[in-house]
Amino acid sequence: MPDASPSSVSSDAETTDRDPPPVVVSGIQPSGRLHLGNYFGAIRQHIDLHTRHEAYYFIVNYHAMTTVQDAETLRQHTLDVALDYLALGFDPEEAALFVQSDVPEVTELMWMFFNLLPTSRLEKAVAYKEKVEAGLTPNAGLFNYPVLQAADILAYGGTTVPVGADQKQNLEIARDIARSFNRTFAAEEDPLFPVPEPYILDDVAVVPGIDGRKMSKSYGNTIGIFDEGSELKDKVMSIVTDSTPLDAPKDPESCNVFSLIRLVADAETQAEIADKYRAGGYGYGHAKKELLGLLEDTFAEARERRKRLAERPGYIRDVLHHGAQQARAKVEPIMAAVRDATGVVVTD
Repeated sequence: MPDASPSSVSSDAETTDRDPPPVVVSGIQPSGRLHLGNYFGAIRQHIDLHTRHEAYYFIVNYHAMTTVQDAETLRQHTLDVALDYLALGFDPEEAALFVQSDVPEVTELMWMFFNLLPTSRLEKAVAYKEKVEAGLTPNAGLFNYPVLQAADILAYGGTTVPVGADQKQNLEIARDIARSFNRTFAAEEDPLFPVPEPYILDDVAVVPGIDGRKMSKSYGNTIGIFDEGSELKDKVMSIVTDSTPLDAPKDPESCNVFSLIRLVADAETQAEIADKYRAGGYGYGHAKKELLGLLEDTFAEARERRKRLAERPGYIRDVLHHGAQQARAKVEPIMAAVRDATGVVVTD
């Protein structure tokens, strides 16, 4: 792992020269093909951070089992996420990329955390409440999802967790668990777990899907990062717009197409297209064609790299295996201290 400078990452908490270097941790769920919302909401930040700090990125296949319950589908989605990260610029020589289930200590830690958290706290968790309010019957995995998430973060001594501003509350349970564990099992002057801080970028995008709602696999409204050809064209051309006539001026700020253009166009191109909207005589079909070209150009290099990597499945597995070895080397001394502190080990 490269050395990390305490002053080179910012979060809600100020860092000082006395603070230890950040340990960046984050996971991504292999529940389907990664899309533009995943990229602009998380992956872009992961790629940026992984070369600057000690970092652990894991493909959370246990989390995915709350919705994906077909073995071959889960295996393929897991490998696809690794392939996508590598194609988008993740360098396995700089940070660890691995599969959650390859570090079994995490689920051991999760059980310890279960005993520190009241069920009422989990009943208030956002994802769980949303499923209940939607009339669905969430399974116990979804109910306990935040505790596994906390174990994912704290097992590696995570101090810095990249999240969007709208996801900040998801980190609060992990912070509560760290404090509770430290109060219960550690000396006040020597806490076992750091309390992780969110790493929030103000420009993290909430990406609209083709129906105007937040882009999400659960809504079926996504544009894949590596979609191309007729598949990409069909999705872009189906983006929902209003019924303003072709000749009439339009407001780019209220248009789903322009919201996506803003993500992939430079400032000059954005301004030119916005002027066309406001001038009139520029239809949503014109804007969609411009968006299509911008998406093709933005991901062209990564798309070709992904095709080459897809022909090397052995290399992908080697990357994940090596990442898991790095992760377990990080986890083992932390878990040894946890077992000792909790008294679960009575013999050497």
